[in-house]
Amino acid sequence: MPPPGLSPVLQGAATGLVLLLGFALPPLLQLKEVPALRVIRRDMGPPRQSALAVYVLGFGAVFALLWWQAGDLKLGSYVFGGFAGAFGVFAAIGYGALKSIGRFGRTGSVSWRYGLANLLRRPRANAVQITAIAVGLTAILLLTLIRADLLDSWRKRLPPDAADRFLVNIQPEQRGPLAEFLERNGVKQPQTFPMVRARLVAINGRQVGADDYSDERARRQIEREFNVTYLSALPADNKVSEGAWFGPEDLERGAISVEHWIAERFGIRTGDRLDFVSAGQGFSAPVASIRKLDWDSMRPNFFFITTPRLLEGFPASYIASFHAPPGDALLTLRLSRAFPNVTVIDVGVILRQVQRVMDQLIGAVQLVFLFALAAGVLVLYAALLATQDERTHEAAVMRVLGARRAQVLACSRRSARPRSAGRSRHACSSWISSGTAGSGSPAPRSGSRASC
Repeated sequence: MPPPGLSPVLQGAATGLVLLLGFALPPLLQLKEVPALRVIRRDMGPPRQSALAVYVLGFGAVFALLWWQAGDLKLGSYVFGGFAGAFGVFAAIGYGALKSIGRFGRTGSVSWRYGLANLLRRPRANAVQITAIAVGLTAILLLTLIRADLLDSWRKRLPPDAADRFLVNIQPEQRGPLAEFLERNGVKQPQTFPMVRARLVAINGRQVGADDYSDERARRQIEREFNVTYLSALPADNKVSEGAWFGPEDLERGAISVEHWIAERFGIRTGDRLDFVSAGQGFSAPVASIRKLDWDSMRPNFFFITTPRLLEGFPASYIASFHAPPGDALLTLRLSRAFPNVTVIDVGVILRQVQRVMDQLIGAVQLVFLFALAAGVLVLYAALLATQDERTHEAAVMRVLGARRAQVLACSRRSARPRSAGRSRHACSSWISSGTAGSGSPAPRSGSRASC
C-alpha cells in the first residue's frame, strides 16, 4: 500500500482551526469593546450584534465542514439538521425541567429551597450547559454505535471460511474425481459452476460494438468474451432487482438473467433480446431478470446466467472455489499433479494481506474512538467547570459571612469534582442563604455545618 500522505493531517488541522475560530472568535472580538472598569467588575454584558453574527458564521462553518466530510450536500444537510434538531430538543427539555423544578421544589428544607433558587437564578445559562452536555453525550453514543456497526460489517465482509482457491478449466469428466480428491484432503464440497465462453454481438437485433458506448469500461467489456453459466436456481448472494427469476416457461423456451452493473452500462432492460456467439455457434434469448450480486462474497459470480436448455451442446468447462484446510501448504501442489490441466488460482496470500489491512483499519478506528471519547470527556469537564469563577466568588462571600476555612475548603474540594460541581454549588449557596435568613445575622451559628 502507498505510504500515508499529509492530506489527512492537513484536513484535521483545518477542521480544528475552523471550529476554534468559529466559536472562540466571538469572545475575542468582544474584548476590544469592553471598558477597563467592566473588566475590573467582571461584567461582560450582553453580546453585541457583531458577536452574534460571528456565531452564525461559526455554525455555517460547521455546516460547511459536514458537507465537505460527507461529500454530499444532502447527507451533510441531514447530519447538520439532526444535530440542530437535537440541540433544540435538548434545550427545550432542559429549560422545561428547570422550570418544573421551580414549581415542584417549593417544599423541603431551607437548604433545599435556597439551592433550587440558586439553580433557577440563571435558567438560560444552565439550560445551555445542560444542552451542551446532552449533545456531547449524544455524539459519543452515536460514535459508539457507528463504530460497532462498522467493525461488524468489516468482519462480515471477509469471513474466516472465505474461499481462497479457485479452480478453472475443469472438464466435465473430471468433476467426480476432483470432488473425491478434495474430500480426501479435508475440503468441503466445493461450489462448481458450468462456464461457456461467449461474446455479446446484438441487442434486440442491433449489432453492438465499442463505438456504441462512451464509458471506457463498457467499451472494453463489449470487445471481449464473457463467462456465461447456466443454472436453474438463483445462486447465493444474488438478488433479483427487476423482473423475475426463471419460471417453468423460461426453463422451457430459454431465458437470460443479467447482472445490474452490466445491464446499466449496455442499456439492457427486461424483455430485451440478446444474441451471443460461442465457438462459432450462436444462441439468443430474452432477458427475464436483472440481478444485483455481492462481489465481495469470494464466490464465482457471472454477468450472464442462462437456463440450462439454452446452452445444451455448447462446449463447457467448470469453475470451482473452496477454502483450503489450514496448515496444508502442499494441497495446491498435489492438486496440480493430479489434474495438470486444471488451473489453480491461490488467493490465500491476497486474503491474508487483506485481513492484515483490515486488522490495522480496525485498530485505527479503535484509536479514533478513544481519541474522540477523551475529547468528549474534556469537553464535558470544561462545560462543568464553566462556573468555576462563580463558585470561587461564592467561597469568598462565605468567608465574608463568617464561614470557617475548613468549610470553605470542603466546598471547594466538592466543587472541583465534575460529578458534584453543580450539587456543591447549590448546597454552598444554600448554606449562605440559610445562615443569613435563619439567624438574621451574617455569621453562622456555632453548631452549623455546610451541607455541601
